[in-house]
Amino acid sequence: MPFYAQQGYVEINFDVFVSYLQTGTCGQFYVNNHTPVTLQGLPEKGCLLFAHGAGAGQASDFMRQFATLAARAGIQLMTFDFRYMQRMNREGRRRPPTKISQLVTEMSDWYASLIAAVDVPVWVGGKSMGGRVASLVAAQRQVPGVIVAGYPFHPPRSPDRLRLAHWHQVSAPSLIVQGERDPFGRRDEVATYTLPANVHIEWLATGDHDFKPLRASGLRQEELIQQATRKAADFMLAHPWGNGR
Repeated sequence: MPFYAQQGYVEINFDVFVSYLQTGTCGQFYVNNHTPVTLQGLPEKGCLLFAHGAGAGQASDFMRQFATLAARAGIQLMTFDFRYMQRMNREGRRRPPTKISQLVTEMSDWYASLIAAVDVPVWVGGKSMGGRVASLVAAQRQVPGVIVAGYPFHPPRSPDRLRLAHWHQVSAPSLIVQGERDPFGRRDEVATYTLPANVHIEWLATGDHDFKPLRASGLRQEELIQQATRKAADFMLAHPWGNGR
């Protein structure tokens, strides 16, 4: 794990990671020699396994800010890198994500290991592609809830290629926090979609896909990310047991 060792990740086994999760020990860990995980916060309002977007891993500015602010809002947050992102980091060059079905399996397997070892509900979620993966996991198995930061309802400039069908198989309480001018799903577009009643959408004024507001708004990106994490924490607190484990 040379790349992750250089970034300060500590190699531990899964049992030790679970003990850290249960005691609220924060840090960057390389678990069982294959999964780099960052653990932040205490589960005052909930515990969340949160996946990164397609082009940048858990070390991206957005993911770092979201994790830090979520922890301050009372969420215990676990972020991790998918295997293709680990390879990108090792090789130092960009590559496309693996097939979405493979990412779903990867996240679902990691989730299954977690819930078999801990006695608290673990929500799933993610940024953009990571949120899509999390929602697909939730469509296949029972989870307490779903949190998505910037859902990719469709590819930019391709509004007819919708990614909505599986949401009707998601029974858990779900929150999507979306920028009003997100090119993956603007507010006026999303208003025309039919989503199940358990899926709630909160809008961030003038925000884009990374929650960057228009300069004229007088807002900063950090403020919108903070709004998003507070909305997530409040939603998790309002649904403490969600749909079970």
